[in-house]
Amino acid sequence: MSIERITAAAIGVPHGFLGRRGGVSTGLYAGLNVGLGSDDDRAAIMRNRELARDAVLPGSSLVTVRQVHSPDVVTVAEAIAEDARPAADALVTDRPGLLLGILTADCVPVLFADVQAGVVGAAHAGWKGALHGVTDRTIAAMEALGADRGRIACAIGPCIGRRSYEVGDDFAQRFEDADPENERFFGMGKPGHRMFDIEAYVAARLAKAGVGRVEAMSEDTCGQPERFFSYRRSCLNGEAGYGRQISLIGLE
Repeated sequence: MSIERITAAAIGVPHGFLGRRGGVSTGLYAGLNVGLGSDDDRAAIMRNRELARDAVLPGSSLVTVRQVHSPDVVTVAEAIAEDARPAADALVTDRPGLLLGILTADCVPVLFADVQAGVVGAAHAGWKGALHGVTDRTIAAMEALGADRGRIACAIGPCIGRRSYEVGDDFAQRFEDADPENERFFGMGKPGHRMFDIEAYVAARLAKAGVGRVEAMSEDTCGQPERFFSYRRSCLNGEAGYGRQISLIGLE
């Protein structure tokens, strides 16, 4: 099966949100699993990462980070070895030939591009990172390389959808304590629970930051097992592990 690559009209450089279709992993991780933190066969993971890279920017150097659900951003000037990945949840660069990669399995992947300045970024926005400003910090790091936030186009990739993301009232309260307007991103669920629209929250946060354009893919990872890996779905099914998909952006 060939690799599925979802692209955004807003992003004018090589990029793609890749799901689980394609790849060489089998069994529980069947498809294009790129997660070094999974229990999948390492040789299969490394081959999948090569296939993902070549689907977006052949010949480039894939750069990823050790994601820790932080708001921290790394500015990348050269290739980074897999065993030297820094702990962070976003990357930016102005160097052609580097392909920035973010791994997700329900969290929100965001790709950023200022085509005129030749600056790109990628962020992993889990709920903690999103709440604590990982997208804001990514924009600031791009500006430090010469980008203009008014020119930055952002694309929000496949992530857990509102219908799948049940959270407790105490979870929702964290967001409402940060900003009472955040109540609008939580719909009613069963008693003591809400349904969280994290995609809409991230989109609103980007718009508030003043970027030029925001495009959301509106693809629910949890509800589409044939197309995407999902941490929430693996937990609900009592599975022993889960794969990760990758979102990529780079400059030619």
